[in-house]
Amino acid sequence: MKAIILAAGKGTRLNSDKADLPKSMRLVLGKPILEYVFDTLSFIDKSELYVIVKYKKEKITEAYPDLHYIEQGDDGYGTGYAVECAEEFFKDYDGELVVICGDTPLIRRDTIEEMIKMHRRENNACTILSCTGEKGLALGRMIRDENGKLISITEAKDCTPEQFESVNEYNAATYVFNSRELFSALKKVTNSKATNEKYLTDVPAILMSEGKNVNAYVSEHSEEILGVNSVEDLQLVESVLSAK
Repeated sequence: MKAIILAAGKGTRLNSDKADLPKSMRLVLGKPILEYVFDTLSFIDKSELYVIVKYKKEKITEAYPDLHYIEQGDDGYGTGYAVECAEEFFKDYDGELVVICGDTPLIRRDTIEEMIKMHRRENNACTILSCTGEKGLALGRMIRDENGKLISITEAKDCTPEQFESVNEYNAATYVFNSRELFSALKKVTNSKATNEKYLTDVPAILMSEGKNVNAYVSEHSEEILGVNSVEDLQLVESVLSAK
């Protein structure tokens, strides 16, 4: 079992220039956000953690020197591109690979472990973490057909007005993949016309189009969808953790 942690973000809405820290190193209750993610992945040996870095990367690498670090390049954008930067480190690996964002301190270890159990039980190529929440959030939607079968993940900015208003099952941006199938599918992802980003969220639909099993593990803990992208998010996450 290996994991990729996406921690290259600057965090402009977190006033990162003033803080002189990348987004994932901002403090929540006195502890870097990234450290909560490491706690979530504590069942995976540290030698199997690969962290994607870029902005102020030395703030992360100096704080946690015993991990694998991969610098995100300058010739692409988006979560799919970030993961693709790690491909050479996994060319000989054909096992399970967790992909998680470095700004999600509320995802629980037992949630990831349950995702992995589903992934193995259903022989999935990809298992996605989703949560239900209030309608109208600016998060990617899990789009299902009339029978409840997952069809795709649609980014909030790409949703139809009906999808944006009515769908309240959200992508928590955490995945378990088969490594080789992930990187094979990433080669088939095209950049968004709207943003020029390569979306990791396009990979599940590609895998499904190839007849491979893809499913979502729906967490009972709706707060797990909360990432830290703004000062308001930081305050909200702190309040949730303080209440535990």
